[in-house]
Amino acid sequence: MTKLQPSGNLFGHDVSAAIDAEPDGVLQLDEHLARIWEQAAPLLAVRDNDAHTLYAFGLAQAMLAAHPEADAGVVLPAIMLHDIGWSQVPPDEVLSAIAPGGGRPDLVLLHEKEGARLAAGILEQTGHQTELIPRILEIIDGHDSRKEALSIEDAIVKDADKTWRLSPHGLDTVMEWFGLDRGQALRLCSQRVLGHLFTAEAEAMARALSALESATLWPQRQALLAR
Repeated sequence: MTKLQPSGNLFGHDVSAAIDAEPDGVLQLDEHLARIWEQAAPLLAVRDNDAHTLYAFGLAQAMLAAHPEADAGVVLPAIMLHDIGWSQVPPDEVLSAIAPGGGRPDLVLLHEKEGARLAAGILEQTGHQTELIPRILEIIDGHDSRKEALSIEDAIVKDADKTWRLSPHGLDTVMEWFGLDRGQALRLCSQRVLGHLFTAEAEAMARALSALESATLWPQRQALLAR
């Protein structure tokens, strides 16, 4: 669990007055996307896809800052809805679709097509821009199976989805999916992410995340944690 509150104040003084209310890089979920999330969340409550989606959404927002040519009205709904199709796959078969050394391509394709179908209804219900919906659905229907990116918007969605694996939450999740220790999960995710991304920004993010997790596993860091 991520720490949200301090256990004390070593400095002993209140520094909150020096903190900006909305500094660059701190992201928010706007009202329209929050409505889309409310529709998507029940369909994401499988394989920890709900939390995965929020973290991938944050990564996509960060990548958009580096790509002003990309349409956020396509990218952000697409990443929010990209995995809702797993709700249509039997829960006990979901992990077999992405297991190392195996995989079920038929289930990957099923979740993409079902995701696009369900997303169409959600986007219509929430009043999303009609002219953007076909582009969003095209991204969802192929976000895992398609080897090439159709557009910068598709590239950002694919990269945010994949880069999440190297986040602390991504590694925690992969450990539980496959019964791996953190070192094994880090090596697995690094080999499946680095070198498989479309944008330089995602590659830099992924390498930074992998480096931080590597340092966490060094015996020198573990010795500090054991003090």
